[in-house]
Amino acid sequence: MTSNSVFFYSSEFLTYKFNKGHPFDQLRVLLTLDLLKKSQYINEENIRTPREATDEDLLLAHSNEYIQSIKRASDNNASDDDFLLHGINSEDTPSFKNMDKASRVIVGATLDAVDYVMTNEGCHAMNLGGGLHHAHRSKASGFCIYNDISIAIEYITRKYGLRVLYIDTDAHHGDGVQWNFYDRSDVCTVSIHETGRYLYPGTGAVNERGKGNGYGYCFNVPLDAYTQDESFIKTCNEVISEVAEFFQPDIIITQNGVDAHHLDPLTHLSTSMKPFIELPFIAHELAHKYCKGRWIALGGGGYDIWRVVPRAWSYIWTTMTDQGIPIRDLPESWIKDWQPMTKNKLPSLWHEDEEVSFIARKKDIEEKNEMTVQKCLQYIRNELKRQ
Repeated sequence: MTSNSVFFYSSEFLTYKFNKGHPFDQLRVLLTLDLLKKSQYINEENIRTPREATDEDLLLAHSNEYIQSIKRASDNNASDDDFLLHGINSEDTPSFKNMDKASRVIVGATLDAVDYVMTNEGCHAMNLGGGLHHAHRSKASGFCIYNDISIAIEYITRKYGLRVLYIDTDAHHGDGVQWNFYDRSDVCTVSIHETGRYLYPGTGAVNERGKGNGYGYCFNVPLDAYTQDESFIKTCNEVISEVAEFFQPDIIITQNGVDAHHLDPLTHLSTSMKPFIELPFIAHELAHKYCKGRWIALGGGGYDIWRVVPRAWSYIWTTMTDQGIPIRDLPESWIKDWQPMTKNKLPSLWHEDEEVSFIARKKDIEEKNEMTVQKCLQYIRNELKRQ
C-alpha cells in the first residue's frame, strides 16, 4: 500500500443526522471505513481526524447571516425568518441539534484534505463525509447545510492560486457548486447526472455553460433516466478526459455520489457497480497527467448504504493507493457485524454479476445520451478549431 494518501474520518460525521428514516445517513462512511479495515486495505496511519471549520472558513462560500441562522437552528432558537429565508427545516433538509458543529467538521475535513495535498505530504486525500454540493451561499438545500466543496475550491484559489477542475458524477446535478463559480475562468465544473426533468434539483441543462469570464468553463451532461453501464461509462470517459485536456487543471476535486446504481431508492439511473470501479481510475490518471497527482475525493449521494455505498466508495481508496480492484469475497467479519442492523441481505462479493432490469429503450437512451455529450463538448471543439 502506498503511503501518499489519507482518509479523513471523525465520529462527528455520524451526528450529521436529520431524523429517523431520513435517507441521508452518514453511517455509510463508517461502513466503508470498516470494510476497508477488515479487508486490510487501510491502516490506522492512513486515517486522520479532521479539524472543525471556523467562521472565517465558512465565509468563503456562505453569508454571515446564513451562518448565524444555522447556529440558531442548532440551539433550537431559529426564527420563522431563518426557516423561510435560509431553507432550514425544509422537508428534505430539516434542522437538528448540533447541525452547526457536525457540518463544520465535514468542512474541516475537506479543507484538511486540501492542505494535505498542497503541502506535499501526499498526492491524494479522501473525505467521504463531504461532497455536500447542493448548499447555496445563503440557503440549505438537498440534505446539504454547508457546501464543503465550494469552500474548498475558494480556499484553493485564494491561498494557492491554482486552477481547479471539479468533477461531479452524482445522479443529482451539482447545482450549488456550479452557481458559486459560474462566472469564473479559474474553476471548471463538470456534472454528469440524471436529467432534471425527472430528478431534483431540476437544473444542469447542457446549455448551462457559465457566464461572463466563466463562459465555456461549465459542462453539464444530463443523462436520460434508465441509463445503464455502457452509456454512463462512455460518457464519463469522453467528457471528463476532453474537458481536462482543454482546461489543463492544477488540482482535481471529485464528488463521488454513487446514487446512479440501480438499487438506489431516490434516482432513476440503472447502473451496476461497474462505473464506480471505472471512475476512480479516470480521476487518478488525469490527476497524474495534469496535476502532479493532486486529487481530492469527496463523498456525495448514495442511499442504499448497505449493499452499494461501502463497496463503491472502497474502490476509490484502493485506486488512490494503487491496490487495484478488490476481487475476493467480502470479509465474513464485516458481514457478521453489520447484517443484524439491516433487513437487506448484505453482498458477499466485492463485485457481483448483478441482474439489472431489461430496458426496452436502451438503444434510444444511449443515442440520446451521445447527442447530449456532443452538445456538451461542442464549445471545446469550436474553440480548438479557432486556434
